[in-house]
Amino acid sequence: MRSFYHFMMTYRGKKKPDDSSRLADWMFDDHNFPKHSKSYHEISDYLEWNSPFTNALSVFDSLWDTYLMKEKD
Repeated sequence: MRSFYHFMMTYRGKKKPDDSSRLADWMFDDHNFPKHSKSYHEISDYLEWNSPFTNALSVFDSLWDTYLMKEKD
């Protein structure tokens, strides 16, 4: 299973950014983001303290579900 960060890099660099791509771009630029983590709680805690925009945690929650589904295969 790859890390959540690695999964999120597939959302980077959209010409018309949406919340998913904004979160992915922010994660890429944040050198302290736990890039090797596969832990919901570790990433969620980090985002609670360092949220890049208002609804980043809800975006994370929905993307976490997608991550779990895709990484199952």
